Amino acid sequence: MEEAKQLFKKLKIYSLLDLALIVPTSYNDTTLSTTLEIGKIHTLEAKVIESSIYGGKLRVSFLLTQSGRRISSTFFRVTPYHHKLFEVGSTHYIQGRLEEYKGYLQMPQPKSIKQVGKITPKYKTVLKESEIASLMEVYITEKNLFNEGLDSKEVATLMRVHFPKSLDEVYENGGYKSEILEVLKFVEAYNHLRKLRGKKVDFPALRALNGEMEPFVSNLPFTLTEEQQNVIVQIQKDLAREDKAAKRMIVGDVGSGKTMVILASVMMALPYKSILMAPTSLLALQLYEEACKHLPKSVRIALVMQGKDEGNYREADFIIGTHALLFKEDLPEASLVMVDEQHRFGTKQRQSLEALVSSGERKPHYLQFSATPIPRTQAMMESELLDVSLITTTPFKREVLTQTIGREEFPDLMTHIKEEIAQQHQVLIIYPLVEESSEVPYQSLDESRGFWESRFDNVYVTHGKDKQKEEVLLAFREKGDILLATTVVEVGISLPRLTLIVIVGAERLGLATLHQLRGRVGRNGLKSWCYLFSNSKENYRLEQFAQTANGFEIAKLDLKFRDSGDILDGTIQSGQRFKWLDMAEDEAVISYAKVRLKNA
Repeated sequence: MEEAKQLFKKLKIYSLLDLALIVPTSYNDTTLSTTLEIGKIHTLEAKVIESSIYGGKLRVSFLLTQSGRRISSTFFRVTPYHHKLFEVGSTHYIQGRLEEYKGYLQMPQPKSIKQVGKITPKYKTVLKESEIASLMEVYITEKNLFNEGLDSKEVATLMRVHFPKSLDEVYENGGYKSEILEVLKFVEAYNHLRKLRGKKVDFPALRALNGEMEPFVSNLPFTLTEEQQNVIVQIQKDLAREDKAAKRMIVGDVGSGKTMVILASVMMALPYKSILMAPTSLLALQLYEEACKHLPKSVRIALVMQGKDEGNYREADFIIGTHALLFKEDLPEASLVMVDEQHRFGTKQRQSLEALVSSGERKPHYLQFSATPIPRTQAMMESELLDVSLITTTPFKREVLTQTIGREEFPDLMTHIKEEIAQQHQVLIIYPLVEESSEVPYQSLDESRGFWESRFDNVYVTHGKDKQKEEVLLAFREKGDILLATTVVEVGISLPRLTLIVIVGAERLGLATLHQLRGRVGRNGLKSWCYLFSNSKENYRLEQFAQTANGFEIAKLDLKFRDSGDILDGTIQSGQRFKWLDMAEDEAVISYAKVRLKNA
């Protein structure tokens, strides 16, 4: 048992199904062939009838015991062993690929094998063949697989893969049969979901929260969308429990109105305190402005940022801050903790915020928000670890025309930019790099800057390493016409007058990033444009992107194009790669695995 534990450790596996999913990469089949097929590997009983040396090669003629046909073989790199082995009159079991030359059967360099009638699986692992074979022999049994919750068809299929009676029941057209692939997909999904479920830990809440939202909702100058209302109801049910602290992730598409869900949650927490941590001071400031604008005046709001605080955070009902919050040792106890753009914080940062405002075993209710849509398949996976809400619609119809352009359309683009600026609208141009590079066939931010600054007024420039980037973005929001930037503006900042974005070298970016960048325009319902500037206009991926406005659909497309199975994941940080499961296509498989797990 101890030895097996060490072998499991070497294989980096943690469950019986992990072992069952290590399937053979090939099989050594020594079953005697009953038919002869050219091009295939055969195992045949044969008697040596002639043997001769020609040009250093050994030529042997065999008579096949079963069919009486002759077959000739040539051996290269001959040793005395070969001469002794293939003496005239000796009988062998030979194995090799059958070929035909001018009507004569041939088998070049066959192996003489001692034992026939056996199919031996070959595994590619860090273990010796004998070690992996003994693990499979001991642990992959019908009883053990049934104990894992698999049904009779799944058990029979896995037993067939590891211990086939004939290769025809496993392979077709050179690969696993489709019904075997379906079972492997299911087992992979089921195994992964079960592991996630095992990681889920619930804690009692500091207290139940039943604050009244009505004064906030009825004063809003607009009506919340149906999805916003549904998510608010889900959160209301979460917060009303004392026996279990809420743990929910709210994923909203670009411009779906997550801020209103955040503010409604603050109202539910009253008269107790809420804290929200945002990844940048720009986002924190934006949330602070929205909170001051929409929450009732009786709610005390504070802002905590490096070197800048607004309001008294010790007294406030709602504290908004950046990671500067983690350095305040006198943060008051908060019954509700929220994190915006949660994937941009490390797990440790999120946990230390929770720890700062917890007491003992009891935890604050915890909500995390993300503006990066995830594929539904991933949402289904993650809901084993925490509750997941998706907001897929926007409060108003956004009209953003997306199209791919090249150098020849540049004069038209210039005209369009001038027209937008004339209407007091703003333009954003995204460059792939800050400085020139021989690797990238596009101009950089530095190279292009002079062109724009010499032709337009109020041109602002920023990038990821710019220490003043947040001040630049705020100044641009108020006074700018054109902003030149790298993908630093991807998430979050609201620029209500922005109607035109140009993404240079768009084919170099992932679709999720392109969608986030496109999400900067048309925030207030103004007609807007997203130009994908590319040297290769014939790009299927960009065409698909241009036709799709829904972030959740784009997340699915992104998976497809990025070699599905790579989960981009902020909650579990698993970087899980699936071998059989296709995260872009196999929603039904994951859904069925969840149902089975529930009923297990």
